[in-house]
Amino acid sequence: MPRTKSFDEKEVLERATDLFWAQGYNGTPPQTILDGTGLSRSSLYDTYGDKHTLFLKCLRYYRATETVAGIRYLDEAPDPAAAIRRLFQGYWEFAQAYRQNKGCLMVNTLNEVAPHDSEVAAIVQENRQALEDAYFRAIRRGQQQGKINKIHPPRALARYLVNTLWGLTTQIKLGIEKKVADDIVKIALSAL
Repeated sequence: MPRTKSFDEKEVLERATDLFWAQGYNGTPPQTILDGTGLSRSSLYDTYGDKHTLFLKCLRYYRATETVAGIRYLDEAPDPAAAIRRLFQGYWEFAQAYRQNKGCLMVNTLNEVAPHDSEVAAIVQENRQALEDAYFRAIRRGQQQGKINKIHPPRALARYLVNTLWGLTTQIKLGIEKKVADDIVKIALSAL
């Protein structure tokens, strides 16, 4: 008879995701995962397989929580131009308060693992495309409302904003000051 799991799989995914986010894939050895999640070695491997499989689940969990929250915010905003401005203008404070300057897990993974791992690269690309699509929808609505200029096609502007946001997350992880972040945001938002 199989044993009943005595741990909350969602909580384990949250903890493991946070470990990978803070330390990177290569900087998180299996023992650190065990210590950080409270799992036994057998529970880790029986439930999640190996470290790589757990990492893939963590990336999908991050997308289902972090990325989807941003997408939902953009999709539900009655004023998409104001929503985009709030996201960009508040990102530095958000990163300081909630992300402990860890950057974005997807961007970190893009730089560390994706160039050498096609499965990881596919998840990162899907995540980036989902963000781009959300910005595209928001920009198109904003242009239809007359709140975003029509100088740039919505798809091109969406790509520019996602690229700028991902670059900004990297710079914040490096410890840039708020004034530097504000300069980047000001120029980015001038495209609206």
